[in-house]
Amino acid sequence: MSSREPSAGPVAGPSAEVVAEVVRSGFVEGRHHGSVVALAADGQVDWARGDAVGPVLPRSCNKPLQALAMVRAGLDLPSELLALACASHSGEEFHVDGVRRILAGAGLDEEALQTPADLPLDPVEKEARLRAGGAPTRVHMNCSGKHAAMLATCVVNGWDTDSYLDPAHPLQRAIRETFAEVTGEPVAVDAVDGCGAPLLSTSLTGLARAFRALAVATDGPERRIADAIRRHPAYVSGTRRDERVLIGAIPGAITKFGAEACQVLALPDGRAFALKIEDGGDRARPVVLAAALARAGIDREPGVDGAAVRATGESVLLGGPRPVGEIRAVL
Repeated sequence: MSSREPSAGPVAGPSAEVVAEVVRSGFVEGRHHGSVVALAADGQVDWARGDAVGPVLPRSCNKPLQALAMVRAGLDLPSELLALACASHSGEEFHVDGVRRILAGAGLDEEALQTPADLPLDPVEKEARLRAGGAPTRVHMNCSGKHAAMLATCVVNGWDTDSYLDPAHPLQRAIRETFAEVTGEPVAVDAVDGCGAPLLSTSLTGLARAFRALAVATDGPERRIADAIRRHPAYVSGTRRDERVLIGAIPGAITKFGAEACQVLALPDGRAFALKIEDGGDRARPVVLAAALARAGIDREPGVDGAAVRATGESVLLGGPRPVGEIRAVL
């Protein structure tokens, strides 16, 4: 039994507000509640909607912070594979090959992974694999890059690889220490993520603060993580994902999405944004983030592909073949 079990009993999440409306034929037929925070260039809160200070489980938004701890602990990967360590990958062929490269570099194979067997996250890749008769595997699970990097970090340090997901393992203790440092907050909730790895809570403000630290870094492990994400956006997401579009459209941006509709984005000038849709409705996530970026005027700044940024926030509702409504942000 580990020395730190997941927190017992339910813990109340933040007090959310309406952040998006579902509008059909001019009628608001539904609403998404959530919380959003925007940091100014100096790192102070510029504005917030909902609760920006209560604990949330950022899910895979934590991955670049976990990767930061691994690099500090001696993990040394090529830039594209470091991006994959930060990824909730789509399960495209280059993602799967990359995970196998990380494992092979550590003298391991797919059997060392403790991810649950899964099909690709991307619907196109999932359908293609099913049509080809492919089954769920550990390496196709979207967190396999993170897990492979965790195993590689253990090998570098001579740590046990069988228990790498135990919260008491040296790897997980190092991740916890780094996470609390860069978020600037103690961990309020210990949980278990969908991939089986320890999951640490922070507030949306803490999450934005941590990504800001990566985005503004000029050297060191923080800069290595940020540059990996910037240089290889398809590795940290996929070729069809809104994350990849935003990284390509906004010079110097880094961003990461997480399950249950979380996302964080930070810029090299110090501005940062983090959000959580309370009901986990992922359709509202890119709509709200695009609106937050527009509120900051980022889509109109020199060098930014504003049309691409705005397009990530477009969510059209159909009536038969015709557009009859949209999901629109309320910020």
